[in-house]
Amino acid sequence: MLLTPRSEIESRISKLQQEMARTGCEGAIILQNSDLYYFTGTVQNSQLYVPAQGQPVLAVRKSYSRALQESPLANIVQMKSPKEFAAILISLGHGLPSRIGLELDVLPYNRVLDLQKQFPQASWLDISPAIRAIRMVKSPYEVELVRDSLRVLDQGFQEVPRVLREGMLEFELASYFESALRRAGMSGSSRMRAFNQDFTMSAICSGSSGAYSSGVEGSIGGAGLCPAYPMGASRKAILRGEPVIVDFAPIVNGYTGDQTRVFCIGELDPKMVKAHQDALFINQEILNLLKPGVLAEEAYFLGVRLAAEMGYEENFLGYRDDRVRFIGHGVGLDTDELPVFAPGCKIPMQTGMTFALEPKFVFPEGAIGTENTYVMTEHGPENLSITPEEITYIE
Repeated sequence: MLLTPRSEIESRISKLQQEMARTGCEGAIILQNSDLYYFTGTVQNSQLYVPAQGQPVLAVRKSYSRALQESPLANIVQMKSPKEFAAILISLGHGLPSRIGLELDVLPYNRVLDLQKQFPQASWLDISPAIRAIRMVKSPYEVELVRDSLRVLDQGFQEVPRVLREGMLEFELASYFESALRRAGMSGSSRMRAFNQDFTMSAICSGSSGAYSSGVEGSIGGAGLCPAYPMGASRKAILRGEPVIVDFAPIVNGYTGDQTRVFCIGELDPKMVKAHQDALFINQEILNLLKPGVLAEEAYFLGVRLAAEMGYEENFLGYRDDRVRFIGHGVGLDTDELPVFAPGCKIPMQTGMTFALEPKFVFPEGAIGTENTYVMTEHGPENLSITPEEITYIE
């Protein structure tokens, strides 16, 4: 297994402690899996305490032996119950901080109440904005992990033209696609930080199912196989002459890249071909705009303006009332990291950000467009996706 280098963990902890010192936070308790992995290198059942100064403590309920193998932290201790957490910190000489940071954007209320009982003297701060800002800018090590996920993802896209045939059901195609990804090294489907935004497996939609909306925030949704997971590949048969759009973000060594490509059996309607070309044009214009210092929301405003000028006002980023208000998002350990290319996101672009741009059009007869993952360099975005963007035709 690939283990996170000690230097990476130490750098991340140091950045968090600097932010804690700036805000007067005396200690942070980290429980969410993506954040745990980021700061410890392991996702065992555990709780991490980061003091404003000094060495962090990882208290592990299960599996302690794996945490010792996977994390380079110096202070890893066993914990029989989360109720012992405060006592463990006291035994290690940390005392009880009066201002504690929690991931209040994701923690269940009951977990917060349990911690309040253990730390009755404390006032509570939301440490989530600081954590998300730190995670937003990737180290060269992390950029390579995102790049690796896109190499694996390319293996799935190469499988599609080998197996796609007329009459195949969408979820049949999804099974071949996902199998190729697993063989290439995919660990699982992506995590999302947003509440109740479950990320199902392959978002594969053909023809009219591309216009089938979903509660998951995205331009395309798909019907899925049941109302409990209402997204992605369905039992619809794939027909000749319709767009087959494949959108996926796999986890490889903890990190994800996001990508969309279009396939077609036979010939595609010229209207859809032009829409695909227009999506590529909008994507390039956004890339020309983005440089370090440019606000993330500017990408959205440019994309919407260009789409309206082309006559796609009702079709851009969804169809009519189901359009979404973003054209891209950060990627890393989660699929929905910062920055978000949406109105109101005034985060300046910085070198080291990894992000996906996804200009797509949705019509009643199907969805079409593109999505690639990039890293921001001092000269502008570098494309990490390697799969060709043109429509792939299968005879």
